[in-house]
Amino acid sequence: MNLETLELSTQVLIAEARLRGVDVEILDPEDNFIVLRRDGRTEYVKQATRTSADPYISALLMENKEVTKIVLRAAGLRVPAGGKYRSLDAALADYPQYREQKIVVKPNSTNFGEGVAILEAGVELTGYRAALEAAFALDASVLVEEFMAGREFRFLVIGGQTRAVLHRVPANVRGDGRSTIRELVAAKNQHPYRGEGYRKPLERIRLDAIELDFLAGQALGAESVPPADTIVHLRKNSNISTGGDSIDFTDTMPAVYQRWAEQATAVVGAAICGLDMIIPDLAAEGPDASYCILELNFNPALHIHDFPAEGANRHVERHVLDLLGFNG
Repeated sequence: MNLETLELSTQVLIAEARLRGVDVEILDPEDNFIVLRRDGRTEYVKQATRTSADPYISALLMENKEVTKIVLRAAGLRVPAGGKYRSLDAALADYPQYREQKIVVKPNSTNFGEGVAILEAGVELTGYRAALEAAFALDASVLVEEFMAGREFRFLVIGGQTRAVLHRVPANVRGDGRSTIRELVAAKNQHPYRGEGYRKPLERIRLDAIELDFLAGQALGAESVPPADTIVHLRKNSNISTGGDSIDFTDTMPAVYQRWAEQATAVVGAAICGLDMIIPDLAAEGPDASYCILELNFNPALHIHDFPAEGANRHVERHVLDLLGFNG
């Protein structure tokens, strides 16, 4: 079958497996479910990183963001302060305690930046309510957390070691002094790395309601013409799944932050984990350096580390196959 119908992470895993003489059978292409066989060994893999190496409870721990925070905090790791709410009324009742600080509102158990809103200090009750309603539409419980200032990085930990690190930048365009934002988005989307459905390294940038609302907050619209070399951000969240860019930091990330990522992954017993960390100052490398772990992600994407917008291919699928016993 045509492998291009599969998610890119599954594609790269299959390609590397075949190079190692592993027999690959695609069981369900729509679900990216495959089986690997070599020398009497059989491993089932779904979506490239759902494997037998991770115990079921690890996936459940990572899926529940509030439980993740409790477990990490108990281990002495830094996580955002905030609250969990199971009803809109309960969350609205605490509006006064959040009103004067920058906060993040997000569903308790979704990924890819879905339902996440970043609200500025002094947000009106109507804006706070709207963010809560959007999050509750996706989950039965919602988190309201302090916003952590700094740069956000994705650490990919496989087999107890940090294998790759990315800095993710929110969806953006660079003005040329002539083109509208709509035209700049269309031009950027022509890059061969951009596509849809995780079949390309980067997702296409959209100009839907969320992006248009964010532009409006900057007194801009889709037909605005940014000055040359001006960067215009289209979203607050930096997820690659919503059009963000990826910049590889694997070789320059200080070891202290890698150790914290590995420690957090070990706390939940995960073999494969995508950890999101805020770091205010990369130059601070000592044990007292500031950081905050936002969340741990089960079933992290591989392809974003192989095909960053800037940086080297880290071939992280090799570490997954090593973990499963299919060494090269």
